[in-house]
Amino acid sequence: MANGEIPAAKLRAWWAHRQWLDGGVHRGASPAEVLAATGWARSVGGTAPYLGLFARAGLSRAAVDAALAAVEVQELPAARGCTYVLPAEDFALGLAAGAGVAETEIATAVRHLGVTRDEVEQLCLTVSELLSDTEPLSPQQIRAAAGPAARPLGEAGRRRGVSTTLPLALGLLQARGLIRRVPVDGRLDQQRYGYLRWDQAVHGEAADLARRYFAWAAPASVRHFRWFSGFNAATAKAALAPLELTRLPGDELLMPAELLDEWAAFTVPEQPAYALVAGIDGLHLLHRDLARLVDERDAGRLAPASRTGRSFGSESDPSTHLVVDRGRIVGFWEYDPEQRELVHQLFVPMDAALRAGIDAVETFVREELGDARSFGLDSPKSRAPKLAALRTANRYASPGSSSGR
Repeated sequence: MANGEIPAAKLRAWWAHRQWLDGGVHRGASPAEVLAATGWARSVGGTAPYLGLFARAGLSRAAVDAALAAVEVQELPAARGCTYVLPAEDFALGLAAGAGVAETEIATAVRHLGVTRDEVEQLCLTVSELLSDTEPLSPQQIRAAAGPAARPLGEAGRRRGVSTTLPLALGLLQARGLIRRVPVDGRLDQQRYGYLRWDQAVHGEAADLARRYFAWAAPASVRHFRWFSGFNAATAKAALAPLELTRLPGDELLMPAELLDEWAAFTVPEQPAYALVAGIDGLHLLHRDLARLVDERDAGRLAPASRTGRSFGSESDPSTHLVVDRGRIVGFWEYDPEQRELVHQLFVPMDAALRAGIDAVETFVREELGDARSFGLDSPKSRAPKLAALRTANRYASPGSSSGR
């Protein structure tokens, strides 16, 4: 390690500590409290929000679904226009962070699909009049009730993934906080939705998002923040200017002044703190700097059923769920719903704590989730090559690693 360079183990352990992945000390926290403290949970129709909240606070699916029903948390288009699960205190900021994407989509439709801004605004009014505060309507119901106001966009629209003008209006109304999307069965790990009328304020500056981000993810670089926010260089620079950030020695990483003393005193815990999280968990996705979470001795491994042939340490994103210990990735895992078991490949020897952690997640997935899909289109069939690769790796596990079931 060069003089002044941040030890990799300290950085990983600190990130895990700030992400509440440090041994279950936050059990009892509510979903909203977890998300406010550790960051918004990326949702793509999979189980990542449930897995993340279980790993951090032991939260059951029922507790998360109840918070969603009570609008204490909500799945919203936020940073980069991507869907995240946010706590109520961040609804306004999250919507403001993602508002530009809906406008961009409409501008594209105007330019390429013959759509006019006026017809989208008129459709927004029609949809607002159709929706209620209590009984959600599906997109199909809205389209039928809207009649010719939601017109088809033909083959050109289908090629661009917009078959009618309705998604444009729904996106704009969501970005304005005038409607909200709710899962039809109250679960986050599926992609069938209805819409309700809403009255949510939308406000927040770029600097507000930067403050939130560095509270969750520091130390982080400008590059990390730009990835999360989607800001261009000029906007990111302006957003960071009001923050009191200090560059850490030997790296590009920036730390808020109020965390410097805690960082200086922080040491890597001696005891392991295992957690099983989704591949898009905030531990990785807040920075999207996977190599920093991978130990040098593991960087050359291939992910299960890798199609690229590249080493795991050189990939941008994991292709499986992850086992982590004090921020270090120490294994891969997936769930097999047909066998009703969690299948894993570990880089470290099995011990009692790791076995307990694996068993707890397996039970959680089996009894409360039914599966651990990575995203909406993930299925047991599409996952089969990874499951087979994990099982094969287990049969040839080295003495320093551990096989799964």
